[in-house]
Amino acid sequence: MPSPGKRWFHVTIGTHNSWLPGDPRGFRSRNHKIHSSGDHKNPPPRGEHAGLHVFRRATSGEAVLLSKQARAIVAQKIVETLSNRKHRVLIVSVGGMHVHLLSELPSDREEARHEIGIAKKSASQAINHLPTGRIWAKGCGLKPIRDEEHQRNTFGYIQRHAEKGAFIWSFRDDD
Repeated sequence: MPSPGKRWFHVTIGTHNSWLPGDPRGFRSRNHKIHSSGDHKNPPPRGEHAGLHVFRRATSGEAVLLSKQARAIVAQKIVETLSNRKHRVLIVSVGGMHVHLLSELPSDREEARHEIGIAKKSASQAINHLPTGRIWAKGCGLKPIRDEEHQRNTFGYIQRHAEKGAFIWSFRDDD
């Protein structure tokens, strides 16, 4: 049950240049001005928006890849920052190019995005000794959790990222 004025969200954060317009896994530009006919679960037809992807890769630079060392630091700093700001966190997974977390944040999406922005900044500062430069893509994905079953399924989905090499932090680790 969420606290008053809050709700649970599945939050996704990408690293800088990790998912560019024209990506063959599917994509949406800001405000959906351009988008593919597929997504990461059902990819669009091969070659759709290929020219756009080639252009963006050539002009954007390399994708940021978080080292295994950095992944643990990022997860711990996100949890610490959100917890200090009175937001509960159930689980965080940090992979090479993206972060997933299940957290209770302000119901207002702009306020929730602001809180995630603070956590991203804090995580960046914690690994600023590493040679990465800019770390995060703009914004974040916020998917509201509908009910307890959705929350359990999301928790499991995030937890399964360990199979792909992600660092996992869970509230169970604090016991």
